[in-house]
Amino acid sequence: MKVVIAATGASGTIYLQRLLEQINYAAHEIHLVMSTYARHVAKQEVDDFKIPAGVSQHSDNDMNVPFVSGSARFDAMVIVPCSMATLGRIASGSSDSALLRAADVFLKERRKLILVPRETPWNLIHARNVVTLLEAGAIVLPAIPSFYSRPNSVIAVVDTVVWRILDQIGLPNPRTYRWPDKAGKTSRKR
Repeated sequence: MKVVIAATGASGTIYLQRLLEQINYAAHEIHLVMSTYARHVAKQEVDDFKIPAGVSQHSDNDMNVPFVSGSARFDAMVIVPCSMATLGRIASGSSDSALLRAADVFLKERRKLILVPRETPWNLIHARNVVTLLEAGAIVLPAIPSFYSRPNSVIAVVDTVVWRILDQIGLPNPRTYRWPDKAGKTSRKR
């Protein structure tokens, strides 16, 4: 698969870090674009933020990256974390950066666009922007962890969200906790 991963200046860099750690770079082409504020937040929130060697990094100012054109074939784009400001700009059709233009292209080409906001609570403007994006075909996946897997660490809690992101992209992790099947068996691998 060819996937664009983007990050904005919202809190939640740990979700991005864990997502990057769980992708097989030998099997997939991954492009990363981070806003200036995303890089600042990463330095504040994650002591040793690492971008794996297999990731192609791009500047948010570079409008010549391949994923800003509808003629370039990409499978999915995820913005994690996605600030409400970015979500609003995408909902309004703003395309004044590589990240925003790519999101616009994924919507217009009917490709999978996954937005992972962490902001809470929402105001009415946030809710309306989310509805606009849902109607346009985006997947809005708030960074809300689940607890039925009984996570026992911050990383395990974060992974409950990351596994949902990977499922939506189409890159499921074999370690993902799954709800028990009909026989009552569960997968508790962590």
